[in-house]
Amino acid sequence: MFGGNMQGMMKKVQKMQKEMQKLQEELKKRTVEATVGGGALTLVMNGEKNAESVHIDPSIVDPEDTEMLEDLVAAAINEANKKVDEMMAQEMGKLTGGMKLPGMF
Repeated sequence: MFGGNMQGMMKKVQKMQKEMQKLQEELKKRTVEATVGGGALTLVMNGEKNAESVHIDPSIVDPEDTEMLEDLVAAAINEANKKVDEMMAQEMGKLTGGMKLPGMF
């Protein structure tokens, strides 16, 4: 009796693993957008945390103050990374029914 339940559970785990792998591949193709500086800089990042595009409003480009631009770029990268993590956690949570699985987002 116990063996049958264990076998059924293993099949469910294997099915969930396949679904998670499929979802991870799909999420890599999705993008998030982070806008900072009141719209002065926008960064688009994919689910693999690779920047796909950056838009910088020319009005904020000041050769005398590159530090501000550097800060905006760093802030946009950090915000986009956070959004990717949140997207991954939300979608994985849907798949796992909210269970926290070790090593998963």
